[in-house]
Amino acid sequence: MQVMPLINHGHIHFGENKVKEAIEKWIDIKNNFENIKLHMVGKLQTNKVKYAVPLFDYIHSLDNLKLAEKIANEQSKKNKKVKIFIQINIANESQKSGIQKEKIENFYKVCHEDLGLNIIGLMCLPPKNISDEIYFSEMFDLSRKIKLPDLSMGMSNDYLNAIKYRSTFLRIGSKIFGNRV
Repeated sequence: MQVMPLINHGHIHFGENKVKEAIEKWIDIKNNFENIKLHMVGKLQTNKVKYAVPLFDYIHSLDNLKLAEKIANEQSKKNKKVKIFIQINIANESQKSGIQKEKIENFYKVCHEDLGLNIIGLMCLPPKNISDEIYFSEMFDLSRKIKLPDLSMGMSNDYLNAIKYRSTFLRIGSKIFGNRV
């Protein structure tokens, strides 16, 4: 498996886009390496939450109230708290998931105060072919406004700009492992 050289070198944070693939790849690894932190970076469907909460340490894609409620319920059943990022639809793109930036404060309050979720930051996927710095700057401002410490932004193609705007979690896969097949 391609991750073993990295694990053996001391790397502990890894991301997955799909719950089913993560189950197949990571259960044994996590049992053998207790310090591994697994991040759900893809879209999380509500019917997969019961599998995601026990396996993942971070969820980067909380994008609606129904999902938040499902995560809260499952965490209660499993007695496990996952670190969560709220996905912001930073450019209000109709084809993308995420909370509208104008609604983030209320959504955060409901998730944190009413549902007891451990919201640690915000995540975004800026539009392609447009300067991502505008959106990374907005995300930085939003995170400071609600006083969240972490930002999950920047992928293999734009991570250097994300770093300029204090991204704390970069989702770099293809630069390390190559393109998905």
